[in-house]
Formats: sequence, structure tokens, C-alpha cells
Amino acid sequence: MNTYCRCPSCGKENDHAILKEASDLLVQCADCGNIFHIARPQEPEVRVIRTVVSDAEISEVGSVELLEDEICGVGDLLVVEVGDEVFTVEVTGIECGDKRRNAAKAYEISTLWTRLVDEVVVKVSVHDKRRTIPYYIRCEGERDFVIGEIEKVEKIPFRITHIKLRNGSMMRKEGWKAYARKITRVYGTRV
Repeated sequence: MNTYCRCPSCGKENDHAILKEASDLLVQCADCGNIFHIARPQEPEVRVIRTVVSDAEISEVGSVELLEDEICGVGDLLVVEVGDEVFTVEVTGIECGDKRRNAAKAYEISTLWTRLVDEVVVKVSVHDKRRTIPYYIRCEGERDFVIGEIEKVEKIPFRITHIKLRNGSMMRKEGWKAYARKITRVYGTRV
């Protein structure tokens, strides 16, 4: 293991090999080989952050544990505890006091806004030459939807023609695929 500090002998700031760990650290300079003691770096505190978890129409409040200097950003996947249950979520918003940010250190965050990605609801629009019918598929967030493949919803087969992603882009190329957790809507034609 190494630590980064200034050597009192050569004056350079660089990596030092940790030779012994006790109440302090015994380290050796990588440049001059000098061996000396330094104070043990303070371990960052674990922060418990209030987290709102959304699952389609339902929202619950849980908590996430992060180290106080850890940076959390929109789009990050985290593990959240809601009561006795544990879920994987994607961060959709970060509240720091009365401001919203795209990223922040854990000690600055007052609330995380998230959505469940273990299991998601994918909206599907199937066109049958006369009308477009909306459906909903509940599935795992890591499930792939592939353009050009045939799927079934409520016993109705359809071919996926394009996929709209949460970031606003539209996928239309045959063979392209996306995880269910990243999809806003799947479009298809009845087979």
C-alpha cells in the first residue's frame, strides 16, 4: 500500500510505501528511501442520506449510505434501503438545501431523488395499421429490448421498430438494443 505525502528529508511530495500501520504510519519515500512516521489520515465519515425512491406511480422514502467526501451524480446506480428491503436505484436528482445539482459530495446532499431499476415498467405502443394501442410491460431493469425482434404483450406479437430512450434520443437501427431501465417507450407494429 502507498500514501501520498511530503518527505521531510528530500522535500518532495510523492507516493510513499507504508511499511507499518499502528496509531500512526511508518512510511518510506520512493525517491530518497528515507523512513519516517506520519499521522494516520482521518477516515471519512459515513453519511446516511434521505432518498426518495420512485417506482412508476408510487414513491417511498429510504436511505443510502455514502462516505462524506464521495461524489454522487445524476445517473449513478446506488443501493438503497427502504425499511427492511434493499433495491438498486438510479439517481435522477440531487437536492443540496434548496438547490438542485447534477453532482455533489455526500456531505452537501440533503435528499437524493431516484427511480427503481431492479424492476421497471416499460411503456409499449403497438400499431396495428388502424390505431396505436398502449401497453405496459413490467420487467427487470437489465432486460434488453432489441430493434427488429418480435416480442409479446398480452398475447399480442409485435416487432420492435424503434425505441425512445430516457435521454431523449431515438434508436431506429435494426439490431440496436437498450436496457429496460434506460427506455422511455418501445414502439412496434403488430405481427
